[in-house]
Amino acid sequence: MDPIDELAAELRQSIGRVVRAARREADALPATHTTTLGFLHREGPMTIADLARRRGVKHQGQSRTVGELAALGYVERTVSDADRRVSVIRISAAGSEALQQDMDARTDWLAAGIREELDDEERALLTRLPELFERVARRAD
Repeated sequence: MDPIDELAAELRQSIGRVVRAARREADALPATHTTTLGFLHREGPMTIADLARRRGVKHQGQSRTVGELAALGYVERTVSDADRRVSVIRISAAGSEALQQDMDARTDWLAAGIREELDDEERALLTRLPELFERVARRAD
């Protein structure tokens, strides 16, 4: 295997482990709720069908998740301006707050790991990673 391919595989695996660990250790919300709220937060209001497509799940499952979030007061249903028969789902202030709490908890978990597990030289290396990963991620835009 090419050294770049090996590096890419190692990075994919380790980044995945960090993301899963942060969610497992820090998230108060179920993953289905966090993912749905995240899409609504980043991309704005959308239909259940749009959310299901974005999440890669069936309409029925997404409808159940939206119902759970609505019962918690984390999303609001409104009528589409374009088609009065269609409901549009938007994140509520309470949903934004709950999502932010989970994101803050993940950040805190990761910061504690960086403080406790890495030395100054290793932390200095990490300071370049966000910009480097952003450059790689721009390929998808």
